[in-house]
Amino acid sequence: MTTYWLEHAWLEPVVEPGVALEVTDGRITAVRKGVEAPPPGAEVLRGLTLPGLANAHSHAFHRALRGTVQVGSGTFWTWREVMYGVADRLTPEKYHALARAVYAEMALAGITTVGEFHYVHHTPDGTPYADRNAMGEALIQAAADAGIRITLLDACYLSAGFGEPPNRHQRRFSDGDAESWATRCSELKERDHARIGAAIHSVRAVPADQLATVAAWARDRRAPLHIHLSEQTAENDACRAAHDRTPTQLLADHGVLGARTTGVHNTHLTDGDIALIGGSGTGTCMCPTTERDLADGIGPAVALQRAGSPLSLGSDSHAVIDLFEEARAMELNERLRTRTRGHWTAAALLWAASADGHAALGWDDAGTLAPGSLADFTTIALDSVRTAGPLPRLGAETAVFAASAADVRHTVVGGRHVVRDGVHQAVPDAPRALAAAVADLRS
Repeated sequence: MTTYWLEHAWLEPVVEPGVALEVTDGRITAVRKGVEAPPPGAEVLRGLTLPGLANAHSHAFHRALRGTVQVGSGTFWTWREVMYGVADRLTPEKYHALARAVYAEMALAGITTVGEFHYVHHTPDGTPYADRNAMGEALIQAAADAGIRITLLDACYLSAGFGEPPNRHQRRFSDGDAESWATRCSELKERDHARIGAAIHSVRAVPADQLATVAAWARDRRAPLHIHLSEQTAENDACRAAHDRTPTQLLADHGVLGARTTGVHNTHLTDGDIALIGGSGTGTCMCPTTERDLADGIGPAVALQRAGSPLSLGSDSHAVIDLFEEARAMELNERLRTRTRGHWTAAALLWAASADGHAALGWDDAGTLAPGSLADFTTIALDSVRTAGPLPRLGAETAVFAASAADVRHTVVGGRHVVRDGVHQAVPDAPRALAAAVADLRS
């Protein structure tokens, strides 16, 4: 057994001083409040300790786009062409190196679990690798090497648009049909740090008559199922033209919605869409830093949650990797849209970044500081230039509305220090690792 003494801890919904966590075999076995001083031999974590954060939507290779796609102007569709250029150059070895560095950056930001929405499956001409899951395995290994958990959301991606075959960039994404996707995906194996889920890239990328195949694969395995949903008005218009209904209605008709399904973005929805999503218990993953970077719009997160859709958060294209910023942006975007304040409490935003994010990824036993939970937590400094001043009991507000990833001091996964005193223990020079991996993709 290991004891961690937390100077301050967020035990939802309040911050408690002097908390001792007892950890055995990677799980929290006891939580004791009112422990004024560290017990003998305890690991001391100064600052505010939170449950580990869940990055519910990631495309690891998009990290190579940071800075590059911020030059000039354009739209989502012009950004996508630059993204394809990076995807074309990925190999299993290059992807492992990049993802390892990206996941180390996530650990440094307090993220203990990532949902990797993975669709770069094959060689650039569409020929499978000798190991048909070589790219997915590279991501699973990268998470292990970086010390975090992963849900590999293996994406079915079959077409360029409604009735259109994959373009030359998308050939490596496609398995040909949903049955072939399911056969390949079934070969992936879960392990202690990795769970396997499914993804439908979007309604434009999976023909309507094959949506049910992906949904059934996930349902039979009780696995999470994620989908990019109504991110762009152009997709909504094309779906109506092809099927005379919205993307949400199309998914409902083919049995895709449900409590294990998460719609990513859910930006441009009708009132009927919101009712379908909320009424079915389908989750919503908001990615505010990417949505604003790509000028996608502000989704109806408040209405979705009121309708019954649990909220989670993701850094998506990794314009930044900072779940505190994602939580803050969701509230501040809504303030700008409505010109009123206080749509979510800080505690509710932290819950989206932790417990509900983990649940969306199939890790229902993570995301809280409670007996029985996985011993995954992160500690932020309360004495940085961003966080100094507020009373410790306002730690949740400080974390959401003032802190950044730079304030993370410790990250513990399964009771093991992954980040200690701001240094990643397995990737001690994460900036150099990132720079080298990105440079290798450009060469």
